[in-house]
Amino acid sequence: MNLTPPAQHDRPALRDYHGYPTYRLDNDHVWLEALDTAGPRIVRFGLFGSSANLLAETPDLGWETTLGRYELLGGHRLWFAPENPDIVAVPDSEGLVLTETETGIRLDGPPEPQTRVVRSISVALVPGAPAVELCHRLTNAGERSIELAPWSITQLPLGGVVRLPQPPAVAEHRLHPNRLLVLWPYTTWEDPRLELCEGQVRVRAEAGPRMKVGSFVEGGVVSYARDGVTLTCAFRPEPGVRRTDMGCNVEVYIGDGFVELEVLGPLVELAPGQEVTLDERWDVAPWRRLSRPGSP
Repeated sequence: MNLTPPAQHDRPALRDYHGYPTYRLDNDHVWLEALDTAGPRIVRFGLFGSSANLLAETPDLGWETTLGRYELLGGHRLWFAPENPDIVAVPDSEGLVLTETETGIRLDGPPEPQTRVVRSISVALVPGAPAVELCHRLTNAGERSIELAPWSITQLPLGGVVRLPQPPAVAEHRLHPNRLLVLWPYTTWEDPRLELCEGQVRVRAEAGPRMKVGSFVEGGVVSYARDGVTLTCAFRPEPGVRRTDMGCNVEVYIGDGFVELEVLGPLVELAPGQEVTLDERWDVAPWRRLSRPGSP
């Protein structure tokens, strides 16, 4: 199997993210920065005309692993479930290959030491819209099968509200359940940040004890609203497949100064040479067209 990416082109001037060089994509609607030599990580994302980063920045957070320190950094990353810290939180400060494509960029990490899994994220700005499309890919470059589920994680600043749409209640009697809400052991039903509403579950992203909840969102659309801007994440819900975490396809975690919006794909047995993908589209609203004086 050939995992060598296409030849790279000349790079534009690099920017800096807390000591890491970044590569920038932009158009008349949005801009995005990915780490140029580490990851794959998307670390900044914003509306054209504004320098505000819609993603959280957590450069001082991390922890020690058997392979060295794992840097949380912030922004968007690709993991895989079920969560096993020894093989999921693999330090990724070097070895990335960034390739320019016709529609954006592709970020390929190296085969990882324990699993030989290769993590990749392809990024494309959507023409004519304040949106970006992401294709997450896990490839088994090893010699043994591995069971996993693609798991994308987006860190966002506190101060907003996550909305997880749910089917509304109906008057007629039906025999089977149609809504799912899962709590992690350190989360209490009495946490005031968790709001059960007709047609949606809301999580207020405020500082406090650690909290994590999960759900199955059959419409494949979740959102985070903060400071007058709503970031919407759309994905394929894929009902009726094997899943981790009691059947969730979306999870929300509140940590030290950030909230994570997480999307989980199906659980698959990935044979040597095989890959599995997880697609997302991010849309930002409200937005307005500005004259373009240059990069924000």
